[in-house]
This record gives sequence, structure tokens and C-alpha cells, in this order.
Amino acid sequence: MYLYIHRKDLRLNKLPAFDATNRRGGPGIHLLLFDPLLIGGGRLDTHSGKTFLRGAARLHSSYREAGQTLHMLYGEPVEVVQALLAAHPIAGIAMQADYTPYARQRDDRLQATAEGLGRGFIAYNDAPLVDLADFQHFTGRSGPYKVFTPFHRMWESYLRQFYVPSKDVSPARLETITTIDPAAAARFSLPPELAAALEGAGAEEARDRRGPSGRLADFMEKRLENYAQTRDDYALEDGTSGLARWLNSGALSVREVYEAVHHAADSAAWVRQLAWRDFYLYQARFNPDYFAYEQQFDLSALSDEHFAAWAQGKTGIPIIDAAMTQLRETGGLPNRLRMITAMFLTKNLLCPFTSGEDHFRSMLADYDNTQNRGGWLWSSSLGYDAAPYFRIMNPVTQSQRYDPSGSYIRRWLPQLAHLQGRAIHEPQPDAIVDLKASRARAIRVYKEILGNARELQDPDSSP
Repeated sequence: MYLYIHRKDLRLNKLPAFDATNRRGGPGIHLLLFDPLLIGGGRLDTHSGKTFLRGAARLHSSYREAGQTLHMLYGEPVEVVQALLAAHPIAGIAMQADYTPYARQRDDRLQATAEGLGRGFIAYNDAPLVDLADFQHFTGRSGPYKVFTPFHRMWESYLRQFYVPSKDVSPARLETITTIDPAAAARFSLPPELAAALEGAGAEEARDRRGPSGRLADFMEKRLENYAQTRDDYALEDGTSGLARWLNSGALSVREVYEAVHHAADSAAWVRQLAWRDFYLYQARFNPDYFAYEQQFDLSALSDEHFAAWAQGKTGIPIIDAAMTQLRETGGLPNRLRMITAMFLTKNLLCPFTSGEDHFRSMLADYDNTQNRGGWLWSSSLGYDAAPYFRIMNPVTQSQRYDPSGSYIRRWLPQLAHLQGRAIHEPQPDAIVDLKASRARAIRVYKEILGNARELQDPDSSP
């Protein structure tokens, strides 16, 4: 008997672990574990929390439709696993690997618990498209890539030579255990409010007939061909793929996506986004400072003085306020606007990147810890291959370039709809900063921050 724990893999298809368990044979307990530390503090009321709940409800329904059983428990992961190992003849535990600091500590404890009882433990690399450890060996480097372009070239080379199409094990071939130890089931049962939230999410999900794979098909049919031309046109409601929330929760396999699009005409620009996704996962795996850059720099010159105005969309800069309004109301925000708003917060407003990072955590429907951090490090000129500190996006210029008519601003800030021509893009009389003066100040401050930072230890200084 084995124990499989679902995490950022809220689906039944194209799972490496299922292929392995199917080859070995035998029954298994399939578990979705709700960790209080990750879903507490009102997280389930946020856009990202609702995405997770819908994914969890969809996964539970998929198991049921396949005639299989998914157990859902609530509790501290090690305690739950200890109880199941004590009650069942479980030979080993399988799950998806994760690289955030909390995930690594949690999984180290789970592995120690399993091995301390003589049980097996394995974590599969399901999130990245390439096997990160094998890829690093393939590069022949002693240290990780610091610049995206050479990483991307090697990433493409690796895929051409070593990519193996994913196997898809029919859920009908699984042998899931229908009942677990009653004491463990009762001790770690879902709290009533969580059960009710899941039921509501399930009802909402049932009304969405497309599902993640259907959305992928829609993107390929209607938008992939023009993606390179439209991905920065944020005024278009369907200019981007819209697949990030399903990829980041694991409801959609990155291999399913890659196999569907990489041979299609005009797919290079979008496949490049998958490379960026892997680049951030690669950093999380091999850059020990990826989640600790705020400890490497003296950020005392920064403050949260203007953070609330930014978060509430009350800066007086139309494109910033429109973007933050869309984010607050829908949980969605095109990547171009994520860069503009993040750079405005960290540079023009001189707020610590961690404040914006935390805000996006609660607001983004497609939130992922690793991907979100990568974006904020880039915008704040910290980390690998970040934007140079002296290159600061001008939100007015960006607005004029990517939405000349101002239709996006009019949609999200109807109070400004009467403005004509360039006026729709310009700072309002009550703008909280002067763009030119704040840019000059940001260059001066960040030059000092980066100049005073202690050098990060790296045995391989090449890109």
C-alpha cells in the first residue's frame, strides 16, 4: 500500500507518480491535505484561495466520476501522515516536489518521519517542464545560470534531445482505498466552514463546462496564432492565454500544454513563457538566496508610506489605478501590467518589494509563490537577470504605447471616461508623486542599495 498526497497537482491526468504506482501495482490512499498554515488567515476568501478551492472541488469530482476515492483531511502535515502510517500498512509516500522554504522544511520532516518508520519517500518533479537536476547536469555547470537568455538556449536544447512525451494512466487503473482509519478521519476532518466553502466552489466549478483542458483548446484555436502580437495589449480581454491559474495549481499539466502547442505555428513566443516559468523554478531550486534577497540588501531607505494608495488604486496615475482596480475586483492582471505596477511601487514609490509581493499573494487568482517572487525580484532590480536599476518604466508612456485609446482605463476607471486624447493617460492633479522626480530619486536610492550590498557567494560567476 502507498500514500499519495496531492498538492500543486490538482488533476488526474499526466502525473508521473501515477505512472510509477501503476507499474508497481497495489492499492493506495489518495489524499488532498489542507494545511492550516497555508489556508489560514482568510486565505480561502482571496482570489487565489478561491482558485485553489475550485481546483480541489474539481479534483474530488474527477475521482468520483472515475469510480475512485480521494480523501480530504485538514491538519498539520506531519501529524496527519504519522496517524495514517500508524493505522495502515503503508510502504511508501509519494508527492510532488516543491521548492519554497516552507515546502522544503515540511517535506524534510515528512521524509524523516517516513524513513524513521522504515517507509519509503519520493517526491516527483512535476511542476517544471524539464527535470531540473538532470538539466543542471546536462549544462555541465558548477553553478546555476544567472541570465535567462543562455538558460533559454540550453533549455531548448535539452528539450529537443531529452524530452519524453508524458504518459497518461487511466484513473480506472488506480486502486484507491475507499476507507481510512476512522480515528484519523475524525481527528483530521474538514472544519464545517471549509467543507461549506468546498461545496460552494464545487457548485461554481460545475457551471464551468470547459475546464482547464477546454481552456487550453480555446487558447490554441482562438489566440495562440496572434499571441506574440497581442500579449502586451492588455486592453484586450483575451490577449493572453489565461492558463496561468490552472498551471500554477497543477489543474493543468505543463506537459499537456507543451505537447499541445510546441509544434504549432507561431508558438515560440508562448513556449518562451514556459521557459521563464522554469527559470524561476530553477532559481528556487538552485539559488539559495532566491527567497532571501531582502536579507542581502539594506532596504532601510524604502518605506510603506504610499503602499495603501497603490493597493487601493488611489495614486492618481490612471494606468496604475486602473490595473489595481482590475486586480482587486477580478484577481486577474496581464503580465505587462504586473511589471508596470510592480516597478511603480518599488521604484517611484520606494516601497519594499516584499510589500507588493504579499499583496499580490492575496489578490492574484493565479498566485504561485515562486513565480510571484521572480516577478517582483525582476521589477525591483534584485536577483538573477533583473531589470537594471536605472531602467524604470514610465507608466504614462507604457499606457500610451500599449493602449493609445485609453479603453482599458475607461473600463476600470469610468470616472475618467470623459477625458480625451492624451489626457486619459496623464497623471491626475492629485497624483501622489511626480514621475520625473520620483524616477531620479529611485535611481539614486537603488544605486546606493545595490552598491552597498554584500556580494553573494557564488563559485561560478559566469552567466
